[in-house]
Amino acid sequence: MANMKSLAKDTAIYGLSSIVGRFLNYMLVPLYTHYMPKDSGDYGISTNVYAYTALILVLLTFGLETTLFRYANDERTKPDTVFSTTMAVVGSLTVLFLLLVFGFITPISGTLGYTEHPEFLQMMAVVVALDALQAIPFSYLRFQKRAIRFASLKLLFIALNITLNVFYFVVLGKTTVFYVFFINLICTAFITLFFLPDLLRIQWCFDGQLLRHMLSYSWPILILGIAGILNQVADKIIFPLVYPDQADANVQLGIYGSCVKIAMIMAMITQAFRYAYEPIVFAKSKDSDKTEYYASAMKFFLIFTLLAFLCVVGWMPLLQYIIGADYREGLGVVPIVMAAEIMMGVYFNLSFWYKLIDKTIYGAWFSLAGCAVLLAVNILFIPKYGYWACAWGGVAGYGTAMVLSYIVGQRKNPIPYPMKDISLYVVLTFVLYGFMKTASDWSALVSLAFNTLLIILFVAVIIKRDLPLGSLPVIGKYFKK
Repeated sequence: MANMKSLAKDTAIYGLSSIVGRFLNYMLVPLYTHYMPKDSGDYGISTNVYAYTALILVLLTFGLETTLFRYANDERTKPDTVFSTTMAVVGSLTVLFLLLVFGFITPISGTLGYTEHPEFLQMMAVVVALDALQAIPFSYLRFQKRAIRFASLKLLFIALNITLNVFYFVVLGKTTVFYVFFINLICTAFITLFFLPDLLRIQWCFDGQLLRHMLSYSWPILILGIAGILNQVADKIIFPLVYPDQADANVQLGIYGSCVKIAMIMAMITQAFRYAYEPIVFAKSKDSDKTEYYASAMKFFLIFTLLAFLCVVGWMPLLQYIIGADYREGLGVVPIVMAAEIMMGVYFNLSFWYKLIDKTIYGAWFSLAGCAVLLAVNILFIPKYGYWACAWGGVAGYGTAMVLSYIVGQRKNPIPYPMKDISLYVVLTFVLYGFMKTASDWSALVSLAFNTLLIILFVAVIIKRDLPLGSLPVIGKYFKK
């Protein structure tokens, strides 16, 4: 129970910073979609370049974020030694990466379609290098359970980013995609400075033998991470390469990229849960009740992601105003992308069975299988169906990895997931979603009211079955008999 309370508290802190941060970032979506016209393709360029940076970040961190937790919790190693050894590896990789990008910028920019704007790639190369260097200290803050400092730095970045975007786009009238990248560079460099005091307090020590063990553990996680991030960004990388109308590719990608922002509430919840859950899982790996804990955590994760799904779909008549009117033609992909994100979150929860028994190679195979399915769907169907193929490709890819992980996991390291309860909530969500689709043709006000009643019904079922009000902290005493 103490661990579950710790998970709830840390999830609340990480979740607050993640959800508030993403909500504030949503303020940039109407800003960009208003000041960068759809036909300019600038938002599509932004979507494409950020997809590349997400993939490169996984390569530079080399799976060492998770590996840090594994070895920092090992009684045979000192946490500071694990941290400093990890930083040495990531630091070396980032230096090599920057030398390659700046040394071969002309052929790289030509290959990726940015011959006229190599500065876009140069700026974002520095950004992703700094992000990689920040990733390890951020992970160490999670290991140390310094959730407030973690959240504060994340929110500071968001606040500075929004302020500068408003200043450049609204006040100065600098409305091209160049300034999106330039502002990101300034903000990332600024946040990096806040880690200097922590880095100076660390007892630096490089351990070559430890590194060999860490790399043997982390390389399958790297493969898993590459496959996982490709599941998230491959569609945005592939789209301009296979879409038949090259002149229209960035326009269509901009529509898809802006609508996907609405669906990213699932990514927020999964990320917040991961930040809190991952350190606890490794710390609890020796407890006798660990399997019951993992099963319970899975159920509650799924319950609240399904609730989030219904909230976004139900309140779409209001949420659609997050993006500019020219971009709203792609809103139909939002429920599909959210379903894919739920599958990704379930897959993340399932992944701990092989991490805890040091069989991370399974995760690599599952993710590669899902990635192969996603790539196939995108390459085969984008030319005909455009960004709709991107959305369904995510469902196919995540669904494949999720099912494989569950089937193999129940054989290798079985966990008694409450499948009856989980199935009930999934079926109920489908039924309520069907009613919401029926109400989509009604007036916005009536549709919102009707959908809100359905959401309240879902919450009532949660309270009745799994979250009695008397068990809640603080307010629970008022509901106890």
